[in-house]
Amino acid sequence: MAQPIALSKQVHQEAAIDQGLSGFSTKEMVHEILHRLGEDPDRAGLLATPARVEKSMAFLTKGYDENPTGILRGALFDEDYDEMVIVKDIEVFSLCEHHLLPFFGKVHVAYVPKGKVIGLSKIPRLVEVFSRRLQIQERLTRQIADAIQDAIAPQGVGVVIEARHLCMMMRGIEKQHSSTVTSAMLGCFRQKETRLEFLSLVRQQGAGGQ
Repeated sequence: MAQPIALSKQVHQEAAIDQGLSGFSTKEMVHEILHRLGEDPDRAGLLATPARVEKSMAFLTKGYDENPTGILRGALFDEDYDEMVIVKDIEVFSLCEHHLLPFFGKVHVAYVPKGKVIGLSKIPRLVEVFSRRLQIQERLTRQIADAIQDAIAPQGVGVVIEARHLCMMMRGIEKQHSSTVTSAMLGCFRQKETRLEFLSLVRQQGAGGQ
């Protein structure tokens, strides 16, 4: 009679990975992570941590369930205006997809209309949608620009993001004062004169030097 084959721990682990972790709740997985970090997940200070992490991650990644195109198209207005519109210093907080650590900073968005303008509050809302996903700064910059271009087909769009990344500040090279600047220039913003006007206006400080 054939004897059952004893499977090693590694084989069991690989089989579990192949089958996925769908049978485990997020809270259970966070509980396991805490244990693997050398903590006691059942001590008083950590008892509610798995539930808090689950709720926190749901909020920080809620952008996957939101439609950026729908947000913009819900506030479009016909307007005979063809000068640059800028919304600058939009605060942004996102999670780096490489380490799940935050990056944060300011977003500056500009466009030159061609018959349609966007309700001003919708531009920060657009930034929020894309930033509440696992991101890299370069892709986030381009997604914001492409969404505006697709929604109103303006003469051009410019987006600049200045951000600091905790994956550089807290780990790795640990450079606390470094920042990353990315830009996306579409349409007329590829022209030197328009691009320089945008960047010059972004650098200007508001009244009182704020």
